[in-house]
Amino acid sequence: MTGNSGDQPRGRLRRMFSRLTTSPEELQAEELRQDVVVAGFTPIAEAGDREVVTVSGTLRTVTLRPRAGVPALEAELFDGTDALDVVWLGRHTIAGIEPGRRLSASGRISHARGRRVLFNPRYELRPVGQGSESQ
Repeated sequence: MTGNSGDQPRGRLRRMFSRLTTSPEELQAEELRQDVVVAGFTPIAEAGDREVVTVSGTLRTVTLRPRAGVPALEAELFDGTDALDVVWLGRHTIAGIEPGRRLSASGRISHARGRRVLFNPRYELRPVGQGSESQ
């Protein structure tokens, strides 16, 4: 009986020490990975070519990059396992699509320039952080 209770403080101390020595990027990646698992989204690292998926993560970058003379809004979505590009063709801007925003997106994975891409996905903006909706 005392073996389990004796391990708890060491486990808590180990977790606390781990959090103190882990970079903010690693902590965010772990939080995103857990969000993907809990909510049942497909991890980007496991998304196969031409597979229809629903992924979730944080937008790292958002840029306007024309493709074949057509405006295209591109964003990099990171879920803690990997990143993919989300591209809306024919769009200059989309309200709420900005770096740091959490987003879930559904569509068919393809590859362009050696990277995974979702073109014109269905998407849902998600709360930015804990308690952000109450502000």
